[in-house]
Amino acid sequence: MVGTVKRTPRKSDLSRLLTEQPNPAAADLDLKPSLELARVINREDAKVAAAVRKALPQVARAIDLAASALQRGGRLIYVGAGTSGRIAALDASECPPTFNTDPRTVQYVMAGGPKALGAAVEASEDSRELGEQEIAKRNPGKNDVVVGIAASGRTPFTIAAVQYARKRGAKTIALVCNHGSPLEQAAHLAIVAEVGPEVVSGSTRMKAGTAQKMVLNMLSTGTMTRLGYVYGNLMVNVHLKNEKLTERAASILQRAAGVTKDVALQALKDAGGLPVALVMLQAGVSRAEAATALKGARGHVRRAIAAARKSLRGTSQPFGRAVFARSGGKTPLK
Repeated sequence: MVGTVKRTPRKSDLSRLLTEQPNPAAADLDLKPSLELARVINREDAKVAAAVRKALPQVARAIDLAASALQRGGRLIYVGAGTSGRIAALDASECPPTFNTDPRTVQYVMAGGPKALGAAVEASEDSRELGEQEIAKRNPGKNDVVVGIAASGRTPFTIAAVQYARKRGAKTIALVCNHGSPLEQAAHLAIVAEVGPEVVSGSTRMKAGTAQKMVLNMLSTGTMTRLGYVYGNLMVNVHLKNEKLTERAASILQRAAGVTKDVALQALKDAGGLPVALVMLQAGVSRAEAATALKGARGHVRRAIAAARKSLRGTSQPFGRAVFARSGGKTPLK
């Protein structure tokens, strides 16, 4: 897991991988009626969560590495090709609207570039040179975490990118679905979700892709939770770019601060954003005081609330009076 791979795996290695083996449970798949076909796929999909569960200690370590990097101003950078790259792109693209992060905070590098998201450009994955060139454009360093994603663990583009990032001081993680792969050996940490043979032999967009999506869900959500962008289990850093998200933010404030919908909507308007509004309501402070507390807490909402409350205790203003008045007597989330 800690060594550096010096060779590109031979193409003949592919046939030995577990994800490339025929699946006996899906024999004669083309002869089955639609309902039975769906049942076969569903039964196989049910095995994915168990495979991911075995890798949870490594997922937790990855969350800690990513949270630490982002706290230092670093980045989380996904690298992949084909299905793996598209899943990486999806997860990275969902972070700004979900957690209001800078688009540069969680990034993806895709073999074949953005055009490969909607069209097959799979030949690019065989090039180590392209892998190095693409990750070099991001200038990875000691404050970054680079995650290489490949079901086989043998994709030259991804291996080369991870090796390049590691040489330049970045922490590196491999997300694979086969044990003992070159990508696993290239990274500091490996998350291995061994899902077994696919229903359609070798079609790793199926169980392997589902496992990758589950792990990236955990990694990005866990990281943002550690950074304080989740309060309780509420999405308190959501970006208010449309009516649906504003309604969701008001609902979050109602639950978190124990206020009415009218009060929540007014607080959002007064604060200019959900985190500031929540600190204002929970701590009973002004917009400026809430903003200062959030800045001091580096955006960590729970810590900002605690800091604002502590600051308020040092003044003559009675704690909680503003919260109670705004809430109509409802009890806020602790």
